[in-house]
Amino acid sequence: MDWLLTPGPVRLHPKALEALSRPQLHHRTEPARALFLKARSLLREAFRTQGEVLILTGSGTLAMEALVWNLFVPGERVLVPVYGKFSERFAEIAESAGLEVDRLELPYGQVPSPDQVARPGYQGLLLVHSETSTGAMVDLPALARAFKEANPEGLVGADMVTSLLVREVALEAWGVDAAASGSQKGLMCPPGLGFVALSPWALERLRPRGYYLNLSRELKAQREGESAWTPAINLVGAVAAVLEEVLPKLPEHLALKAWQNDLLYRVGAELGLSPVPEVPSPAVAAFYLPEGVSYQKVKEAFARRQAVIAGGQGPLKGRVFRLSLMGYYNRYEALGVAALFREAFADILPAS
Repeated sequence: MDWLLTPGPVRLHPKALEALSRPQLHHRTEPARALFLKARSLLREAFRTQGEVLILTGSGTLAMEALVWNLFVPGERVLVPVYGKFSERFAEIAESAGLEVDRLELPYGQVPSPDQVARPGYQGLLLVHSETSTGAMVDLPALARAFKEANPEGLVGADMVTSLLVREVALEAWGVDAAASGSQKGLMCPPGLGFVALSPWALERLRPRGYYLNLSRELKAQREGESAWTPAINLVGAVAAVLEEVLPKLPEHLALKAWQNDLLYRVGAELGLSPVPEVPSPAVAAFYLPEGVSYQKVKEAFARRQAVIAGGQGPLKGRVFRLSLMGYYNRYEALGVAALFREAFADILPAS
């Protein structure tokens, strides 16, 4: 068995594996409807919203696109800070939807400040909470508050793909109107589901476009425990099973994820590695490669120990490597990964 140390997909939760071992369920039956409604209720609790969470069959990127296409219309002006590959993707999605996009370009690894987004004249702000490509985390409540002080009618949309069930999140309490996430990260399930969380105010502002991604059509069906199109219903069951297990002890789970990621950074510091993010997310640890060491060499050192890691993206490709314990790892397995990390670099770095 490989140690899956990538920031998605991740090592699956046992409750997900158990749910996925069950026979195929037909999605237009009463058991499926009950399961769908249960999953939606648990997701509302996870996102901390009094609004709605829609389950879509697709990736986190699909959820990001659905958010943009259903809350904004062509010609509207949005501010999109770009500080990593996924915030750049948010900008590209908004541009493809016909929006007027003002990019706030920052070096990868840095994060925007409230002062930088407190600009009037925008209908929306699109942010990535946990930027997986750099390991950085933004202060989402502070950014949303600063933006809305300058744009009281503006909508704040957030990518919570690698913060949901990894770090505390909230919609209304944080001033966030809509959020996107997926099944293959902090929820410790396989890829295949995207989620769009909508606050009560965002629900009032829905302006649906498109066919498959029409959220008004989805909302009507999902309130009845169905979906507009064929859902990955067995994955829905896996998500419900994991949430039912994790949510009652969420503070302990979040504390474990924070401790595990900090452990990776502490090992990196012991090895003399430089971290990429100025403000680290608990979802992933990102390090610059030592001078003269290629990513291929690091990847192979981990692979010899049956471990799979991730490299850099965009301008960081070939310059960084990333490790994640976002999946199902307990404290003692994390300590084992720390030992593996040290051992792999003993092969790479010359003895001093």
